[in-house]
Amino acid sequence: MSNATYLDRREELRTYFDRTAVEAWRRLTSNEPVGRIRATVRAGRNEMRDTLISWLPADLRGARILDAGCGSGALALELAARGAEVVAIDISPTLVNLARERAPQKLLVDWRVGDMLDPALGAFDYVVAMDSFIYYHGADIARIVAELGARTANSVLFTVAPRTTLLTLMHAVGRLFPRGDRAPAIAPISERGLAQAMRNHQGLAAWRIARSHRVASGFYISQAMEAQRS
Repeated sequence: MSNATYLDRREELRTYFDRTAVEAWRRLTSNEPVGRIRATVRAGRNEMRDTLISWLPADLRGARILDAGCGSGALALELAARGAEVVAIDISPTLVNLARERAPQKLLVDWRVGDMLDPALGAFDYVVAMDSFIYYHGADIARIVAELGARTANSVLFTVAPRTTLLTLMHAVGRLFPRGDRAPAIAPISERGLAQAMRNHQGLAAWRIARSHRVASGFYISQAMEAQRS
């Protein structure tokens, strides 16, 4: 993944979440009524969030965790409620502002706008990235995991878009919409393909995929992965 490619993709995501999808994302991540399709996405995201949290220790006091691509902040707030010191970062200022507005005063989260790969964020015990890598191909994901893993003591939890017939069809249909209305294209990948990409990356020689779990809820399909030091 060239730096130019990563930056181009990052800016595309920022534009989408700050302009095109602001209101839809706000409603999806709230308790407001939504349509049947978005209700399945909401349920899937809730299940995925619960899955990732269940892979972390029950007591997170003293743990420093990066929520990479925090969105509207639901995951970061649950981690903070369990005692973690949470740094929550997203490329979208609009989403980070929404997260700040929703956060109870009693839960302290370090909300940041910026790049999840910024080394100035420091070191962590765990990194959690829910649906933040789904827009990148295998080699790109491997590099992202390697960069985050270099500053992570235990594990990097993340999700990818699994290569399924439904996701392939949804991706093809999405390309029919006018360019200005399209969501950024996801990059489906098989579990085997991702494992191979990680084996091919020199920086991940000491890492392995420890756990994997798929969540499928209507129009939400995502694969949880745990990268762990061997």
